[in-house]
Amino acid sequence: MTLDSFLARYWPAIESEMRACLQSTPADAPELKRMLHYHLGWADRNLAPVQGPTGKRIRPALCLLSCEACGGSWPESIPAAAALELLHNFSLIHDDIQDQDEMRRGRPTLWALWGTAQAINAGDALFALSQLALLRLADKGIPPACTLQAIGLFNQACLAITNGQYSDISFEGRPTVPVGEYLAMIEGKTAALVAAACEMGALVAHGAGPEGTARSGICRKEMRSFGRHLGLSFQMQDDVLGIWGDPKTTGKPAGADITRRKKSLPILHGLERSAELRSLFAQENLAESDVQRAKHLLVESGSRVFAEELAREHHERALAALDRARPLAQPAAALRELVNRLVGRDR
Repeated sequence: MTLDSFLARYWPAIESEMRACLQSTPADAPELKRMLHYHLGWADRNLAPVQGPTGKRIRPALCLLSCEACGGSWPESIPAAAALELLHNFSLIHDDIQDQDEMRRGRPTLWALWGTAQAINAGDALFALSQLALLRLADKGIPPACTLQAIGLFNQACLAITNGQYSDISFEGRPTVPVGEYLAMIEGKTAALVAAACEMGALVAHGAGPEGTARSGICRKEMRSFGRHLGLSFQMQDDVLGIWGDPKTTGKPAGADITRRKKSLPILHGLERSAELRSLFAQENLAESDVQRAKHLLVESGSRVFAEELAREHHERALAALDRARPLAQPAAALRELVNRLVGRDR
């Protein structure tokens, strides 16, 4: 089976489970429920039902594939997959507010339409719904001890995400940030939830199955490592694309991260090595010629190569961890295909 074959099985089940979870929204809060439907791509700005952009749903796919790769039955992990996607969307609502981003997936963000206060409230509702979604593991026959472990993993990831977001926000007021601090930030903000998605899939697979604790521990450890390195590689690749990516592919103007003075991996690496780049970034406004010069300086200082090589290293470490988990052949092949798609590599 190809990756697309697995995803074709998963998407309807994920969609159905997420919609079922949103039925927990209080009956006397129809407007709130419709706002959540808008953010999730199920309603238009007038709150009429529509099938809009929903995002890539990478985390639930990783959870379900990891469950299958570790010998589990993927429908049993559907509640965990839905919980991960709801949590991810909660974080996006709050990110948009904190970053003052007015567009998400080609549409106005919640706060841009309904104001900051109501958007925060909607994000909080999604966070609560993600917790309730995870409790639905019991409906799949998952043992209570396994569900409790999943809740623990889930909330540890929540804390890591908020800590990563704290660091990211704090970086905005600093002229430069050491590369090591940046790597610690993306460990929390990006990699933590990807790692949790993979480990939770493995947990459900073994928590509901007959295999012993030693095999379960190995699979969980290696699938978590797989997810962690994948998350880091994905973010580093995204940082490269934010400067040198094709606008037709990225949906962002060429060099957008330079214009925004975003503290991404290649930019921070370059700022540590180029006085001219530091001088450019100190300017109040950057002309197009300044953006092009900055791109040249980042190449000249080895910053593009540094970021690409580090992304490649984590890509390879992700695949090595997957191999150590001794996964089943077909879901493992699909996971490798997903990794290669996400990091933009063809091997």
